[in-house]
Amino acid sequence: MRRLSAIFIAVCMVVIAASVGAVLFLAFKLDARTSAIIALATLMVLALYNSMSNRLRDRGELGDQIADLSRGTGDLARQVAELSRRLNAVETSVGNTVSRARGAVDPLASEIGELGGLVRQLADSVAGHDAALRQSGALQRIAPGAMGEAPLALSENDAVSPPVAVHSMDRNTAIDLVTEALDNQRVDLYLQPIVTLPQRKVRFYEAISRLRTGDGEIVPASAFVEPAEAAGLMPKIDNLLLFRAVQVVRRLQLKSREVGIFCNISPTTLTDVLHFRQFLDFVEANRALSDALIFEFTQSAYRNFGPLEQEGLSALAERGFRFSMDHVTDLRMEPRELAERSFRFLKVPAKLLLNKASGAQSDIHPEDLADLLARSGVDLVAERIENEATVLDLLDYDVRFGQGFLFSAPRPVRPEALGSAEASAELAVPAA
Repeated sequence: MRRLSAIFIAVCMVVIAASVGAVLFLAFKLDARTSAIIALATLMVLALYNSMSNRLRDRGELGDQIADLSRGTGDLARQVAELSRRLNAVETSVGNTVSRARGAVDPLASEIGELGGLVRQLADSVAGHDAALRQSGALQRIAPGAMGEAPLALSENDAVSPPVAVHSMDRNTAIDLVTEALDNQRVDLYLQPIVTLPQRKVRFYEAISRLRTGDGEIVPASAFVEPAEAAGLMPKIDNLLLFRAVQVVRRLQLKSREVGIFCNISPTTLTDVLHFRQFLDFVEANRALSDALIFEFTQSAYRNFGPLEQEGLSALAERGFRFSMDHVTDLRMEPRELAERSFRFLKVPAKLLLNKASGAQSDIHPEDLADLLARSGVDLVAERIENEATVLDLLDYDVRFGQGFLFSAPRPVRPEALGSAEASAELAVPAA
């Protein structure tokens, strides 16, 4: 728009200058040269006047803009000063708060340091007493009072009968004992806690089957598993264990959803078509508990898995269930392969982890095992922990979980946590 105005003014000046020259030439009879000079001078005067007026107008506009900018700069300076004042006030307040907090925390830190020293002294003292008691043969398997009573288990003072040495019996007698226990519902569920280290908070339980004889004596799993597998009775025991473990898991999750149960499974259960089909139907119906129910297999069983066992393992993994490996005798394994097969836990005896000679005979050094497993999403559990000195040594290996008689012996589950025995028998021990 300003360009059009400038063009229009220039045209008007030319017209005016030409008109002046024409008037002088025609009206005043001046010669053409003089008239042209006067017209050109008139044009120059008009151009000079227009230029000066434009410059004066631009200077006025520029002055107005400078004044506006000056006012804006003044406002901005005032706002910056106000922000600076507020920032100084905040810094002063924060500094005072930090000083007060530091004054309150420093004594607590000092007390915590003293408590840490006392705890270390206590651990060393307990380890010394433990060694002395072991040398005198007087150490009993007890759970520390700090652990408290295991949920759903009998109290510390409830006596448990000594186990029967089934190995001293012949196989037929042992099989008869297992069959009689199954028929008379004398297969009991025991729980042993798995705790976090070093906090010793109960995070999991291992479900263990034990038989009761007609005289009330307790038969451990290690004594009857081999005869039961030979007689094809382990699938019945595993189904019964699974049913009861699910009942306990449901009971535990009413209090905390962070607690899970390790459930031992025999390889023969995976290959028994009838019982494994019922096993799968039951876990499918309880698929919502897949995060809290971990199926456990021994290392020797896993290494001997054939196509049928692998297929059964895959069927359980497809339903969202995870696995654990226990009874580890060596560290020759590939963590990534275990993770690909849905193994999320590896139980290694504490003595094997702390035995320096075992590192030279395996693919993995014990000190690196926890970190290597964690990279593949597998947690390391140190089992068979029996004294405080072992716990202190395991902390240097970054072991997250521990299990053993130091924390608690396996304890029988209260009958009210399992529901009716008739329902247990109907759902978990089908007829062959």
